Amino acid sequence: MLFLQPLYEYIFHHYAAHINHFALIKLILYSLDKTLFYFIIFVIIRLCWLLLVRHRRTLKSEACVWIFSFYIILLLMLTVFRDTYFPWQLTFNFHRSLSDINLVFMKETLKLTHGQSLLDFFYNSLGNVLWFIPFGFLFPTVIQKKSMVGTILAGGCLSVIIESLQFVLETGVSDIDDVFFNVCGTIIGFILYRIIYRFL
Repeated sequence: MLFLQPLYEYIFHHYAAHINHFALIKLILYSLDKTLFYFIIFVIIRLCWLLLVRHRRTLKSEACVWIFSFYIILLLMLTVFRDTYFPWQLTFNFHRSLSDINLVFMKETLKLTHGQSLLDFFYNSLGNVLWFIPFGFLFPTVIQKKSMVGTILAGGCLSVIIESLQFVLETGVSDIDDVFFNVCGTIIGFILYRIIYRFL
């Protein structure tokens, strides 16, 4: 870690023995650390772009672009690029069998309800919904179009891209259920966006 190593070591030494699923805490901190690194690169590129273009967004709209970019980077670090920090560390596994992809709707998700702990079930279902609510909320503002269909399609495409990269990089389980829950989160986010937009 480049930024959060002291924080991670403090949490590890004081709380690791008392926290169940500490690997999840480690994943979050590691992903957040990488997000900070790549977000700094985005900020530099974005500032250079703003210096070159004449047509600029409003301050509120530009802030949404920055927040949206931070969110997308964090989402990718949590779901796809879990084990690597830099692009040249990636290992692609194109030899994998397509049978490793679960295309049976709700098959694997319902299996999680029969386990001793329901954490995996809630993380797989509710977690996938919650992680895509910001997408449905911010995407219309960033592209400056209030299309529900376009937002849902974009959220679905992003979800499919994530599942495909997880399959090729072997950094997660590629599951049709994840796409479904991600799209549900996108829809909820867009509904929240429309409600707030009407009030404002």
